[in-house]
Parts: sequence; structure tokens; C-alpha cells
Amino acid sequence: MIPIEQIKELREETAVSISECKKALEESKGDSKKAKEILRKMGRDLAGKKSGRETFQGIIESYIHPNRKIGVLLELSCETDFVAKSLNFRTLAHELCLQIAATREETPILEQPWVKDMTKNIQDLVQEYIVKLGENIAIKRFIRYEL
Repeated sequence: MIPIEQIKELREETAVSISECKKALEESKGDSKKAKEILRKMGRDLAGKKSGRETFQGIIESYIHPNRKIGVLLELSCETDFVAKSLNFRTLAHELCLQIAATREETPILEQPWVKDMTKNIQDLVQEYIVKLGENIAIKRFIRYEL
């Protein structure tokens, strides 16, 4: 039997539902590290299932670097207006703007290592939010300005 405190801790760390956290901890026999890997794999599978769904809603996010010499405009889309208005979706949009501002790489955005956690790439980050929000998410377009 998995202690509720361990389930809550995993939920706080991953933002995945309590039932999925419990299932992953049971499958990993209480090993939190293995449970996170199980959740990551489950998330990739779920994100893959949602990837074909249409994304007609979304937001335009902007970011201007404090030095006022770099700016980003991003169009991030999702399936419903409800998710587009959510704090989590806006947080993802902001994180993506920061990523675009911080990198000059020619590598496609989804393949880039995330500047805040080099163990993940942007695709992993987007997939985490797909699982968290339960909808397909797509980076439609963006532009980076630099003086």
C-alpha cells in the first residue's frame, strides 16, 4: 500500500492526477524515481493520442527582454477557449517565449533542450502540458526580434 503522502508528493512534483500518480507508484512498487519515468512514458503515449486533434483556439504571447533588445511574439494553440484562458496554458506560452528569446539556434524549437532544465527538450515540456491540460497543444508560429 502506497502512503498518501508519497502520492501527494509525486502529484506536486509532476502535476499529474492523483489516480495516475497512485497507479505509477504501485507499478514501481513505491519507487518515486521509477514512478516519474512511468508517468513520463504515459504522458508521451497520451500526448501522441491527442496530437491529431485540431487546435482552433489559443493565445498570442509576447516577451520583451529587460535590455529591450530582444522580443518574441508567439502563437500557441489548443483545442478549447477554456484551456486557452487557463493560467497553466499562459505559463507554457511564457516559458516558450523565454526559450525563443534565450536561443539563437537553427534547431527546430521542439528539439531544443529547455534552457531551464537541460534534461528535457521543448517537446517534453509541451507534452507535459498536454497531459496536464488534457488537450492537444501546438506551437503555430513565432518570431524573434533582436537588435
